[in-house]
Amino acid sequence: MPRLPTVAIVGRPNTGKSTLFNRLVGKRLAIVSETPGTTRDIVARTVEDPALDYLLLDTGGIGGGSKDEDLEDDVAAQSLLALAHADLILFTVDAKEELTGSDYATVDILRKKRRRHVPVLLVLTKCDQLEHADALLPSCYAFGIAEEIFPLSAVHNLGIDRLRHAIIDTLSKLHFEKTPSSTAVALRQAHGDTSAVPRIAIIGKPNVGKSSLVNTLMSEAQRKKESRLVSDIPGTTRDASDTLIRHGERTYVLVDTAGLRRRAHDDSGIPWYAGLRSIQAIADCSLALLVLDAAEGVTRQDKRIARLALDEGKGLIILINKSDVLAHDEREQALRRVAAELSFCPFCPFLAVSAKNGTGLANLFSRIDAVARNLRFRIPTRELHRWYEGLAHGHSAVKLSSVKHLTQSKDIPPTFVLFAHNPASLHPPAIRYLEKRLRSTFALEGTPVRWVTKEG
Repeated sequence: MPRLPTVAIVGRPNTGKSTLFNRLVGKRLAIVSETPGTTRDIVARTVEDPALDYLLLDTGGIGGGSKDEDLEDDVAAQSLLALAHADLILFTVDAKEELTGSDYATVDILRKKRRRHVPVLLVLTKCDQLEHADALLPSCYAFGIAEEIFPLSAVHNLGIDRLRHAIIDTLSKLHFEKTPSSTAVALRQAHGDTSAVPRIAIIGKPNVGKSSLVNTLMSEAQRKKESRLVSDIPGTTRDASDTLIRHGERTYVLVDTAGLRRRAHDDSGIPWYAGLRSIQAIADCSLALLVLDAAEGVTRQDKRIARLALDEGKGLIILINKSDVLAHDEREQALRRVAAELSFCPFCPFLAVSAKNGTGLANLFSRIDAVARNLRFRIPTRELHRWYEGLAHGHSAVKLSSVKHLTQSKDIPPTFVLFAHNPASLHPPAIRYLEKRLRSTFALEGTPVRWVTKEG
């Protein structure tokens, strides 16, 4: 079965790669900033076209020129991985600046590192005015590596349609077809509202091991191709990016997110935008894995992140990472301490794990499957009524007799509607009692439950 073609956007730092990526995808997914080296990990999305679908990759800058010297080599290595597996390359050059040594270094990398048959489309970015492109065209043609040159402005949507058509035409000449591949189907399911492929956001503070967890869950072959960038420097991951994981007969989409920090005084910086991407990833996911540091315990920020996921109605599994440094009895104590600190989510699974050596991860996917099922669990109205009648009968501590009808709506997470003559009489303790008994009967591990009261 034909595979999904891969299109990689490459170039030196700050040539508009992420802006172009966002325009072609149609959403603000990659972080855009004037700071060279903002994109670190590869960001991937499927672009669907009536003629042909393809996987678009936004990469970190290559050829030098980044201000992020601590991680520049690792970022470039990840971009080279994308280059080695691309079927088409979009090489970006900033039309508002003269060609730099980094541009020529990138051309040299393209000559040496890309596969010989892979075509290159040279994209002159930031062409708000055509004269910006005219001065560079002779030098760009002199590179001798591009099939065609495309002056455009992604910000103002100028020249984008011409590039879109060229991408499809070039991939079609390489004999790629619209036939759905297993990868394309999995990605479409992941981005849609479907239970077939759970979309799982890995959330938590910076430097708690989220990217290491993704790497550990990958197959060996997958790690060689697309491992996540890992560093002891907090905030290494900035974009929320997807990784397809195959476990058994099922496919999962893991979304590695930037760490959510405490709100900074300056809301205009990259950390703030990275946090915003994490919040968007939570909103888009099916369920979340909250990663904690076993040595640190639970902080106020951890509680805030857990509450954010539950308020969004997402399933939640809590992983106490780096537990390999603890003895067995200390591990059990750490689990109890974390559960006590996160007392507002006692229904969530708590797992002591180590992303470094894989300890405690053997049953993770079975837990994910269970939580995904619970999010969509439905109780027939007749069964709900039987459960409620047995619950309310003879119970004087909580006044539940005013409820005349109980049903479950079609919403996710499980949402129950209580009809009563006087809804105001159903105080929070009564609702909490109902939920406690509901969970003791139907379990619903890992999923929040919502209650709606109506007069009737």
